[in-house]
Amino acid sequence: MAWVFVDDPARGVLRTGGSFGLPPEHAALVAGFEPAYGEGVAGAVFVSRRAEFIRDVQRDPRWLQRRLLEAAELHACAACPLITQERALGVLIVLFGRRAGFTREERELVGLLASQAAIAIENARLYEEAERQRRETEVYRRLVEGSIQGLHVHRDWVTLFANTAWARMMGYESPREVIGLDARRWIAPHELARIESEAAARARGEPAPSRYECQVRKRDGTPMWTEIQLSSILWDGAPATQTSVLDVTERKRAEEALRQSEEQLRQAQKMEAVGRLAGGIAHDFNNLMTVITGRGELLLRRLPPDDPTRRDLEQIKKTADRASLLTMQLLAFSRKQVLQPKVLDLNGSVAGIAQLLQRLIGEDVDLVTLLDPNLGAVRADPAQLEQIVLNLAVNARDAMPRGGRLSLETSNVDLDAGFAAAHPGSTAGPHVLLQVSDTGVGMSPEVQAHIFEPFFTTKEVGKGTGLGLATVYGIVKQHEGYVAVESAPGHGATFRIYLKRVEEAAAPAEPGARAPRGSETILLVEDEDPVRELARDILTAAGYKVLAAAGPAEALDVTRRHGGPIHLLLTDVVIPEMSGPELVRRLAPTYREMRVLYMSGHATDTIVHRGVLDPGLGLLQKPFTPDALTRKVREVLTAP
Repeated sequence: MAWVFVDDPARGVLRTGGSFGLPPEHAALVAGFEPAYGEGVAGAVFVSRRAEFIRDVQRDPRWLQRRLLEAAELHACAACPLITQERALGVLIVLFGRRAGFTREERELVGLLASQAAIAIENARLYEEAERQRRETEVYRRLVEGSIQGLHVHRDWVTLFANTAWARMMGYESPREVIGLDARRWIAPHELARIESEAAARARGEPAPSRYECQVRKRDGTPMWTEIQLSSILWDGAPATQTSVLDVTERKRAEEALRQSEEQLRQAQKMEAVGRLAGGIAHDFNNLMTVITGRGELLLRRLPPDDPTRRDLEQIKKTADRASLLTMQLLAFSRKQVLQPKVLDLNGSVAGIAQLLQRLIGEDVDLVTLLDPNLGAVRADPAQLEQIVLNLAVNARDAMPRGGRLSLETSNVDLDAGFAAAHPGSTAGPHVLLQVSDTGVGMSPEVQAHIFEPFFTTKEVGKGTGLGLATVYGIVKQHEGYVAVESAPGHGATFRIYLKRVEEAAAPAEPGARAPRGSETILLVEDEDPVRELARDILTAAGYKVLAAAGPAEALDVTRRHGGPIHLLLTDVVIPEMSGPELVRRLAPTYREMRVLYMSGHATDTIVHRGVLDPGLGLLQKPFTPDALTRKVREVLTAP
């Protein structure tokens, strides 16, 4: 059985928008059910904007319709928020009978269904609004034809008559103010040429329209779209032209808004589809890179400095590191890499990286920094912010082959509702602005329409991967920020990064430390054989006792045969049979002191919400180096 709950913001509840598979005998059990925000499973998923997959919802105290579950023998539940353009529209609830759990493919399928449902709901709203405005315009048209339609009469463009409706429409208090004025003052030049051309055609007996849309200017110069109808009449016994005028400016605006919304929706769908593909490729590639880079580093440690094979092995490792960097860029674009956010001073990050940029961009480019001394703090991953500045600086350098100026500016800004409405994806409220400007060759509108797509580049073959700006886009979106670009050919480019401002004080920098060895017992669960064997070898070499398992069932068997304490569970998040968190819940009653460290090649797992690690959970991002693995293991084992 399935339900779609749709947001009713006026009442603060979720109303039923449709259902499937509900037998008539059970309909009375759910009639009139409208959960409030945060109420029940549907309300909780709507507020958190995070999908939930529950193996047995009958055991979940949040479920409010117990009689339905028991009557229909329902247990498993998939609940997914309906989100489009960063706005929650409702929740998709799908109920099943008994099942062992949900595979990654099933979760992605439910997410795809929810995405399509959200698009359908948003489209319906847009078309309903357009239809409402069309009906209103039609009613207004019938009314003005009766008595309040704007009427204007002129001979050789000299105004002979105008009714009150027309005068006020054009910004005048009384029709007397316009008598004797040249009517061409109110008509745009290109519209005037069209009107005269068609009037001449009608005079010659040729077919020409007498009713069409025309842009005019009001008394104060404000443009206005009108629907006009021209007719020849006799005025005081001599020929004249009568113009019936209807103001259709609002309708034109609604049509343009609908067109822009549809275009933005198509662009969002395209970016989301490419992001899903990029994230899937990067996840699988990360497992390969983990083995290649890890084994390469272990081999280098064993070889003496003068070994002749060392140079080849170092070259292999450098190439693998470059491949890993491409993978991280793909994850950044798809918003699936794990962030380590903290409250920080953006000025400090920009000032720190500015010291390195001059060598990167060359001596022929002037670097200018204008940093607001009263800048507010932001919650962000400092390494990812540096990546944004580096990528934009490299693009700016390539756009200024003969030198120029690169400017880095910061300031506090308050985005209002008007800005948010005009820039889908942005949100109103206090923000910090990072502006990166160059005096380079600039970009055409056609190029700007594609710059954030992965692998799109205007550079020569071999000069770029096309992932720089895609990475910037992904990082900004994952930080719930907004990125805008302003450019024109020959006039440089300006990128504006808006990040939400927080009131907390920036955290001080933390010095790094090399992880010591250990002797604890670690249960390692990883279904990829090469990755499991690599992690086991690294941890064994660091002094740990490692119990390795290829899956949850084998892990449970290993623990029964082990019989002793387990100090740390190191497990992949997504593994066959059951997820990593589910395995933790199975082992927790027996090993109450056991610490947990998750591994993941992407961040779409249930323990990660919107790419930000939940407090209290350790996660190691693939691909990892031997040092990164041992350091993270030690960190989790010694944490309070």
